[in-house]
Amino acid sequence: MVREREEAWLGDAALSLVVREWILAREGRMEATLFAELTSNRFLSRLGVPTAVEAEIGRAYRDGGLEAARGWIEARLGPHFERFLNRRHGR
Repeated sequence: MVREREEAWLGDAALSLVVREWILAREGRMEATLFAELTSNRFLSRLGVPTAVEAEIGRAYRDGGLEAARGWIEARLGPHFERFLNRRHGR
Protein backbone atom coordinates (compact mmCIF):
# COMPACT_ATOMS: atom_id res chain seq x y z
CA MET A 1 0.00 0.00 0.00
CA VAL A 2 2.80 2.43 0.84
CA ARG A 3 4.53 1.71 -2.47
CA GLU A 4 1.33 2.32 -4.43
CA ARG A 5 0.84 5.65 -2.66
CA GLU A 6 4.44 6.64 -3.48
CA GLU A 7 3.94 5.65 -7.11
CA ALA A 8 0.66 7.57 -7.19
CA TRP A 9 2.43 10.63 -5.81
CA LEU A 10 4.97 10.48 -8.64
CA GLY A 11 2.23 9.73 -11.15
CA ASP A 12 0.24 12.74 -10.03
CA ALA A 13 3.25 14.98 -10.65
CA ALA A 14 3.89 13.50 -14.10
CA LEU A 15 0.20 13.77 -14.98
CA SER A 16 0.16 17.41 -13.92
CA LEU A 17 3.10 18.31 -16.16
CA VAL A 18 1.81 16.37 -19.18
CA VAL A 19 -1.71 17.82 -18.88
CA ARG A 20 -0.34 21.36 -18.57
CA GLU A 21 1.73 20.85 -21.72
CA TRP A 22 -1.28 19.33 -23.49
CA ILE A 23 -3.50 22.27 -22.55
CA LEU A 24 -0.94 24.83 -23.74
CA ALA A 25 -0.52 22.97 -27.04
CA ARG A 26 -4.27 22.58 -27.64
CA GLU A 27 -5.67 25.77 -26.15
CA GLY A 28 -2.72 28.12 -26.60
CA ARG A 29 -3.07 29.48 -23.08
CA MET A 30 -3.19 28.47 -19.44
CA GLU A 31 -6.58 27.04 -18.43
CA ALA A 32 -6.73 26.35 -14.70
CA THR A 33 -10.30 25.09 -14.80
CA LEU A 34 -9.58 22.66 -17.63
CA PHE A 35 -6.45 21.49 -15.82
CA ALA A 36 -8.45 20.83 -12.65
CA GLU A 37 -11.09 18.92 -14.61
CA LEU A 38 -8.60 16.72 -16.51
CA THR A 39 -6.60 15.81 -13.42
CA SER A 40 -9.53 15.33 -11.05
CA ASN A 41 -10.34 12.03 -9.40
CA ARG A 42 -13.68 12.14 -11.17
CA PHE A 43 -11.96 12.29 -14.57
CA LEU A 44 -9.37 9.63 -13.67
CA SER A 45 -12.13 7.32 -12.49
CA ARG A 46 -12.93 6.71 -16.18
CA LEU A 47 -9.99 4.29 -16.09
CA GLY A 48 -10.48 2.89 -12.60
CA VAL A 49 -9.65 3.87 -9.05
CA PRO A 50 -7.89 7.27 -9.35
CA THR A 51 -5.04 6.38 -6.99
CA ALA A 52 -4.40 3.18 -8.95
CA VAL A 53 -4.38 5.14 -12.23
CA GLU A 54 -1.86 7.61 -10.81
CA ALA A 55 0.22 4.70 -9.48
CA GLU A 56 0.35 3.19 -12.98
CA ILE A 57 1.59 6.51 -14.33
CA GLY A 58 4.14 6.61 -11.49
CA ARG A 59 5.37 3.11 -12.37
CA ALA A 60 5.74 4.13 -16.00
CA TYR A 61 7.74 7.15 -14.82
CA ARG A 62 9.96 5.03 -12.57
CA ASP A 63 10.55 2.46 -15.31
CA GLY A 64 11.21 4.82 -18.21
CA GLY A 65 11.20 8.43 -17.13
CA LEU A 66 8.94 11.25 -18.19
CA GLU A 67 8.64 10.08 -21.79
CA ALA A 68 7.35 6.69 -20.65
CA ALA A 69 4.83 8.37 -18.36
CA ARG A 70 3.82 10.70 -21.20
CA GLY A 71 3.34 7.70 -23.49
CA TRP A 72 1.14 5.97 -20.90
CA ILE A 73 -0.95 9.11 -20.40
CA GLU A 74 -1.32 9.80 -24.13
CA ALA A 75 -2.28 6.20 -24.92
CA ARG A 76 -4.79 5.72 -22.13
CA LEU A 77 -6.04 9.16 -21.16
CA GLY A 78 -5.42 11.03 -24.43
CA PRO A 79 -8.62 9.83 -26.12
CA HIS A 80 -10.62 10.85 -23.04
CA PHE A 81 -8.92 14.27 -23.08
CA GLU A 82 -9.84 14.75 -26.74
CA ARG A 83 -13.49 13.74 -26.26
CA PHE A 84 -13.79 15.99 -23.22
CA LEU A 85 -12.31 18.96 -25.10
CA ASN A 86 -14.51 18.33 -28.15
CA ARG A 87 -17.63 18.32 -25.95
CA ARG A 88 -16.42 21.43 -24.18
CA HIS A 89 -16.08 23.23 -27.53
CA GLY A 90 -19.38 21.86 -28.81
CA ARG A 91 -17.87 19.65 -31.49
